[in-house]
Amino acid sequence: MLRTEHAFTLPCGYIDPEGNLHRQGVMRLATALDEVEPLQDARVRANPAYLSILLLSRVLLRLGSIGPVSTEVVSRLFSADFVYLQEFYLQINGGQSSIVETRCPDCGARFALDLAQREEGAASHG
Repeated sequence: MLRTEHAFTLPCGYIDPEGNLHRQGVMRLATALDEVEPLQDARVRANPAYLSILLLSRVLLRLGSIGPVSTEVVSRLFSADFVYLQEFYLQINGGQSSIVETRCPDCGARFALDLAQREEGAASHG
């Protein structure tokens, strides 16, 4: 079954106007319309870098207790969180693979390593 929603934790977190910290969130897979429609937005035509803000606001379902996530919220994220979400977007939408082929330094055996699991601890091949 295709997983369309993916949980994440921001490295820094968004601080709302009341001072609440929001780090946990959910992003959904992007659709073709999510990627095409923002190109018609006047803000993107004036500043192409704004595309990332619009795109993320379309696919972020929740950030802490905030949902939907507006362009204003995305634009106020710390830079580290913004970059994290851009990379997460690419990861879940097939923009880059988290699987690399490597070789064991001890025995020389080749194996695949999923870098997305690096937070769960070091991997071993056998």
